[in-house]
Amino acid sequence: MTVAGLLLTPGFGGNRDSPALVAVEAAVAPLPVLRLDLPKTAAPAIAAVRAQAEAFASSLGVGTEALVLGGRSFGGRMCSMAVAQGLPAAGLVLLSYPLHPPGRPDQLRTAHLPDLRVPVLAVSGTTDPFGSPDELAAHLSVIPGPVSTVFLPGPHQPTSHTAVAAAVRDWLSTLA
Repeated sequence: MTVAGLLLTPGFGGNRDSPALVAVEAAVAPLPVLRLDLPKTAAPAIAAVRAQAEAFASSLGVGTEALVLGGRSFGGRMCSMAVAQGLPAAGLVLLSYPLHPPGRPDQLRTAHLPDLRVPVLAVSGTTDPFGSPDELAAHLSVIPGPVSTVFLPGPHQPTSHTAVAAAVRDWLSTLA
């Protein structure tokens, strides 16, 4: 199935105009992109992802299974939780996935990952305190769908929005 659109969500405390999300939208043009803000708690954020994905898909004349969902940190995690809870999607883009709080590798945010049966792209910084490349690769290995990882220089926000956007654009081209 051809990807019909990309829904992007910001990190915690960020907004739809975050530079990384704007860069991704520009890089994937002319693919339709919906950047949205999220509530700051999980249950309302997951509900918002579901409602916005359904409305966006409807506006494009497709089902949500034709959309790729994702975003930065908290936003990507909320999208992955919505998909794990049964929201159909063509794939997930996890930018700087917050595997655990900084300095707290015992507090993993991975319980839902085995329920992700879609292609997943994870793009993270090489010095991300929310999860090192080795930690991320190890924990994402429980996802039954195909997982691609890209590690870029930088912390939780890789230093080049252009490189993040290029990674997303290139990965999306493999789904068509």
